[in-house]
Amino acid sequence: MTYVVVENCIKCKYMDCVEVCPVDCFYEGENMLVIHPDECIDCGVCEPECPAEAIKPDTEPGLEKWLKLNLELSASWPNVTVKRDAPPDAKEFDGKPGKLEAYFSANPGPGD
Repeated sequence: MTYVVVENCIKCKYMDCVEVCPVDCFYEGENMLVIHPDECIDCGVCEPECPAEAIKPDTEPGLEKWLKLNLELSASWPNVTVKRDAPPDAKEFDGKPGKLEAYFSANPGPGD
């Protein structure tokens, strides 16, 4: 099992999870984070830290496309280990449907 970042992280990008991860398996995109599934040790400390509830165990049904996206993007996005402020409009986007199609960016973020 591993943990997976899902759609609600897009445009929210709270970084509370990064701060608690003991193995630094988060990678940063322009407007979301992903988890490298081969680096995640399945400890679960990140899941309750996410204010947007955008981190799920891969045992939940229907997360295959998110697991694939996390794996692919973590290979090219920079590692991030330091929490920064969420975007100023994060609360506005929290829970908004259709973010993958409307707002997702495959561009890398700044990382550490």
